[in-house]
Amino acid sequence: MRHSSYLPTADFVAQFGPAGYAFDYALDAAQRSVLFLDVMRKRGNQHRVHAEATAPHVLSFTPEIVLDGRTFDRPVNYALVRIVPPAGTDIDQSRRPFVVVDPRAGHGPGIGGFKADSEIGVALKAGHPCYFIGFLPQPMAGQTIEDIALAEARFLETVIALHPQADAKPSVIGNCQAGWAVMMLAAMRPDLFGSIIIAGAPLSYWAGERGKYPMRYTGGFLGGSWLTALTSDLGRGQFDGAWLVQNFENQNPANTLWTKQYNLYSKIDTEAPRYLGFEEWWGGHVSLNAEEIQFIVDELFVGNNLAAGRIEASNGEAVDLRNIRAPIVVFCSKGDNITPPAQALGWILDLYDDVNEIRSHGQTIVYTVHETIGHLGIFVSASVARKEHEEFSSNIDLIDALPPGLYEATFEARTDDTIGGDFVEGDWIMRCEARTLDDIRALGCNSAADDRRFATVAKVSEINLSLYRTFMQPFVRAMVPEWVANGFRDMHPLRLQYELFSDVNPLMAPIADLAVDIEEERRPAAAGNPFLGLQQAFSRQIVEGLEAWRQGMEIFSEATFLSVYGSPLLQAAVGIDPSDVKPQRRASKTGLHRQVLKTRINELKARIGVGGLREALARSLLYVAMASGTADERGFAAIRRMRHAKKDIPAMTLAEFKALIRDQFLMLVIDEEAAVGAIRQLLPANQNARREGLMSLKDVLNARGPLSEEAERRWQRIVGFFDVSSEAAADPASPPTKPTPLKAVRRAN
Repeated sequence: MRHSSYLPTADFVAQFGPAGYAFDYALDAAQRSVLFLDVMRKRGNQHRVHAEATAPHVLSFTPEIVLDGRTFDRPVNYALVRIVPPAGTDIDQSRRPFVVVDPRAGHGPGIGGFKADSEIGVALKAGHPCYFIGFLPQPMAGQTIEDIALAEARFLETVIALHPQADAKPSVIGNCQAGWAVMMLAAMRPDLFGSIIIAGAPLSYWAGERGKYPMRYTGGFLGGSWLTALTSDLGRGQFDGAWLVQNFENQNPANTLWTKQYNLYSKIDTEAPRYLGFEEWWGGHVSLNAEEIQFIVDELFVGNNLAAGRIEASNGEAVDLRNIRAPIVVFCSKGDNITPPAQALGWILDLYDDVNEIRSHGQTIVYTVHETIGHLGIFVSASVARKEHEEFSSNIDLIDALPPGLYEATFEARTDDTIGGDFVEGDWIMRCEARTLDDIRALGCNSAADDRRFATVAKVSEINLSLYRTFMQPFVRAMVPEWVANGFRDMHPLRLQYELFSDVNPLMAPIADLAVDIEEERRPAAAGNPFLGLQQAFSRQIVEGLEAWRQGMEIFSEATFLSVYGSPLLQAAVGIDPSDVKPQRRASKTGLHRQVLKTRINELKARIGVGGLREALARSLLYVAMASGTADERGFAAIRRMRHAKKDIPAMTLAEFKALIRDQFLMLVIDEEAAVGAIRQLLPANQNARREGLMSLKDVLNARGPLSEEAERRWQRIVGFFDVSSEAAADPASPPTKPTPLKAVRRAN
């Protein structure tokens, strides 16, 4: 780099003394200002190119189109693509495929594969074939949410057909908006899913904590969904996704108005590539049909009907999340102001009275709660991908084989001293710990009074929407020709901020050449310059001021909402009983389920004494493990060996193993003493087979370290059933046999 035009930084201080710091900082600030404007110019140009592309995306992987939804009988703007594995990536075709469904919530597609360390990246790294369901910026005429669900069902059918040798149905990842869409489809077509991972998806929109994240009050402040209909009419039947992005940005004014730009300005020499990469996605606004967005707002956000089981398909069938049979994994974060944990997990409280009811529906629900990460970080952050997503991708078989119930996934760093560390591939150990509904309630739970308030909002919304459609909508539609609708879209503030700083603006013309000259003469201020400290202090004051404003507005908005919609007069006027203490958002129960459950219980009771060594080993393992209520990936890695072909223990597919574990667990839940007492009669007479089986159990129990006192007591009871005199009957806390490397076990699978 050339520096002939300016004195070295040290010379300013040497020549002018303390005043030299001011010259040094002034030069640096001026250069950074020009370079900042140049990045804004590049961002604007990038936005224009991205907006003009036919199929824009931000995937960092190569996609191959498999199915184009625009060609279907009920066309949609969605497509299924196969992700081409990068060179050197070893894909195991016997492993279940992963399908990442990107959110269509105002932004364009690709965020699930935005980086090498992403949901797609970790799935490929774990050896899974990977597919991606994305979309085009403009919807097809007349497409609905149900049309999209039918298209995605066809996509999954195609993936299943392409992988007949896979050990399980696809694992489907749904981010944000795609999360609730995937859950709806899984409720309608449970046969298509091997497992479901949803990240930052608001499934129970009414739920939340007072004093935190008031976005759920937005529907009440707007008077319901009539404004959604008006916005769609101003777009000639299309809803501009930029308004959804605007709603996101309004939740964090400090970041929107200052921090994001200041971070670029203060780190202009290094931050530009990351900033431009993210802005390409953030500024890639897409549209939704009026019917789509109206369904979303009415049924999910204002009505909260998905969790309550009140949404019906066109054939009249209710969309009941209790129909889902695949394990459900939920990612959420306490730092997420868009979908806080209560909204991501509140649907469990809407559907079930206790964990036994979850089990009675055969459901396995696993959740994990991050402490600080924001909404986008749940499915964008590389650190989350390398930890949570990588662990779930690597251990999806463990989750699939968990007995029905509610679990929280926790993560422990692996070290050289970790017991059973040879069983673990990555840097973290995943453990699934049994939880109750009280653990979900602790994350935020509405009172009956709060539920009445939101039910009142839903009624007010219905009234206002009906009034708008009757008296205003015909006139609005008549007064908005196509060119006016296009003008409204072009003049949206979020689009203008890109356009005004692009090369379309003649005032930006000198910036590019000036930035080149400055890059050649770049003079960053020294790290110890006191004016840099003042700059940082000034920035902190701005952030604190904006944060104080946000907090004040949130307190005011919550108080206003609670007061207005808590009015007994308003509630009574719209048909809500102000004295009703029953929950307003609970899903109804059915007598049919109770009948089916009774039949299932009788069937399992009749089979308690049926089986052989395989059933005895599984039941024994579950009996001891139930003392701690946790499942550990180290133990599951050891269990894999029980699925291999060996003497007296026939090999099993993953589906067979899953069915075995679930049946034996439910037998223990129904009648523990009878189930445990029957273990002795399931064992073969052959002493060698018993001894080998007991040694296998010992290895599994050893994998995660010493047993608790209760687990040890249960283990000794099991040893008595096997009735063998060998080292297999020793304390399971004794040193385990050397485990088979996990990668070798997977290859053997």
